[in-house]
Amino acid sequence: MHTSSEGGPALFRLVRHWARQWAPDVVERFDAAAPPSWTVPNLFVIQAIDGASGDEVTVADVARQLGIDRSVASRMVSEAAREGFVERSTSARDARRAVLTLTETAKEFLGASRAHQREAFDALVGHWPREDRERFAGYLSRLADEILG
Repeated sequence: MHTSSEGGPALFRLVRHWARQWAPDVVERFDAAAPPSWTVPNLFVIQAIDGASGDEVTVADVARQLGIDRSVASRMVSEAAREGFVERSTSARDARRAVLTLTETAKEFLGASRAHQREAFDALVGHWPREDRERFAGYLSRLADEILG
């Protein structure tokens, strides 16, 4: 049985593994049968907009969510908009700011990605007892919420 003091090394082994699995240069597209626009960078933008708090999501919010420079986020948002995932409108509070919203196409992609994520989780720990799976899922969610907000 592993102790909690081994959690750090185990976490970093998992991070290295998943970073290689999901790196945009390794995974060209989300799913072989998916539209070509279903790329990892577009998914990151969609998830960032979906996960941002507040009634007006901006490029700065996407940059903050993704932990990247605003100019990089702006390019990524522009690409996601060209692909039909993001709509820009003028802020009601500040006409100089663009507000980002997800299209129905983006919501479809997001739903498919969440289903894929659930399947991946089940493939990893589906053989565990239900209580262990639920406890682990709860701890992962808690950690993500504490770190990412």
